[in-house]
This record gives sequence, C-alpha cells and structure tokens, in this order.
Amino acid sequence: MSRAKISIIGAGNVGASVAFKLAELELGDIVLVDIIEGMPQGKALDLLEMGPISGYDLKIVGTNSYDETEGSDIVVITSGIPRKPGMSRDDLLSTNAKIVKEVTERVVAKSPDSILILVTNPLDAMVYVAYKVSGFPKERVMGMAGVLDSARFRTFIAMELGVSVENIHAFVLGGHGDDMVPLARYTTVAGVPITELLPKEKIDALIQRTRDGGAEIVKLLKTGSAFYAPAASTVEMVESILKDKKKILPCCVLANGEFGIKDTFVGLPVKLGRKGVEGIFEIKLTPEELDALHSSANHVRELCKRVHELGVL
Repeated sequence: MSRAKISIIGAGNVGASVAFKLAELELGDIVLVDIIEGMPQGKALDLLEMGPISGYDLKIVGTNSYDETEGSDIVVITSGIPRKPGMSRDDLLSTNAKIVKEVTERVVAKSPDSILILVTNPLDAMVYVAYKVSGFPKERVMGMAGVLDSARFRTFIAMELGVSVENIHAFVLGGHGDDMVPLARYTTVAGVPITELLPKEKIDALIQRTRDGGAEIVKLLKTGSAFYAPAASTVEMVESILKDKKKILPCCVLANGEFGIKDTFVGLPVKLGRKGVEGIFEIKLTPEELDALHSSANHVRELCKRVHELGVL
C-alpha cells in the first residue's frame, strides 16, 4: 500500500511544525513548499536527518515549486502574513485573501482530488476563498480553528481546576475570531459539565481568555503568532482523515442549513474521515447559544462580502 502524500504550503513556523508532527506520527510523505529559496529545502533536510533518531522512514521534500505536490492526498495551506501585536485576525484579510487565491489555484492544478485544510487567518474567510477558487465539493475544503480554540479552552480549564487536560472535553463553535462560541454546557471534566464545577463568572473569564488566546500569544511573542498548538490541531485533523478515524472535531465547514445557517463557512462539530467532511453533528443548542452562533456566522458573511469588494474573487 502506498503512503499518503501531504503537501504543506508555507514552511514558516506553522508549516514546519505541522511537518515535524506529521513526520513523528509517520502519517505520510511530506512536501514543504515556500517562496523563500532554500528555506523549505533546509527544513526538509533537517527533518529527514531527524528520522534515524525518531524512527520514521519517509520521503520529505522542500521546494519552491508546486511540481512536487502533484497527486497530494491532503494539502495544508498556512501561507500568509501572521498577526502583529494590536492586529485582529480580520486585519489580514486583503493580503492573505490574494495569497490564498493564488496558492489554491496552483495546488488544485496539481492535485485535483486532494482535501484542502486551511490554517491562514482570517480563517473562515480564507476557507471561503479556497472553496470558491478550487471548485471542490464542500466535503473537501475545511479550516482548522475549532480544534485549536477547544484545546485552548481545555488548557485554561485544566489550569483553573488543577486537573489533567486529558479529562477535559470542550466544544468551541462559530468563527475563529472574537465572537467564537465556547459551549460551557458541552464542556466536561471526566463527564461532568464545567457548569457544575465552576461559577458563571469564572467560566465567562475562561471563555474570554479562550477568545483572546491567539492575541495573548501574539502580544508575548511580539514578532509573530502561535504555531505549536495550531500545528498540532491541524495534524489531528489530517490523522482523522488519513486513518478514517471519523473523529468528531470542531472545524470550519460550509453550513447548508445546519443550525439554521446557510451557505456560510463556520466552525461546527464535524465527522472527519477518509472522504473529508463526512457529516455535521447537530447538537442541541439553547436559544442563547444559537444566537451567538448566528451572530458569529453573520460576521463571517461580512468578511466574505469584503473579499468580493476587494476584487479578490
């Protein structure tokens, strides 16, 4: 059986960290693409030289062209400029929309049967751009956001309660921005909802920290944005697809009537398997939660409208 082929467009911190984790899990052969000459080649060689120590046997290639990506099963797109302190994810819209459009065109020409996973911010609008440009069915275009936001929520809850993060399950839906929707009722510690374990004001503070999770790191780093946790979140999605695990993960996908949202890319609970998005898991939401989700979806629609106004699509 031949190995899967995974191409990563953008070999910066996020892309290289994705490659590192994919290699360690031996999920498939890896192609790292970047416009900077020598950089993806150097990182690929470094990862190859880690193989004898970590115990993986893979083909890992770094390149400045898209030829090597031909026939990819999955393409992870991380290309774009990162946030700087004081910037919101939305501030990146114009530059990154143009980059994602060009990258998608080039990827699709070489791998027309691939599954696209977007990581570039502002995430939901970039998934929309890739979907429109690729012409792929909605099952094969998605964005990584909810897995990361849920991981951040779980981290902060574990810190607050002094328990293992492994005991905590969390759901964060909606757009990957300031109006994301962490669902406290569906967030549990060893099966017990956190609403039973923490007072409302403490939960509200943890939700706010989750919403600000990316900005908190940007502020501390001063010269870039988060990459380890975004990379690990992306790899969890890749693994669920390639191993046909059918994990339920919060991902940015095209809603087509689910939760009363139509024709909008937004974070929802998704079953991820070999075909990509194999179903949207419709959980019951309270009117308040549904309102928050709709408000988040409206914000995404506004961003997508701006993409058209900017003449990118």
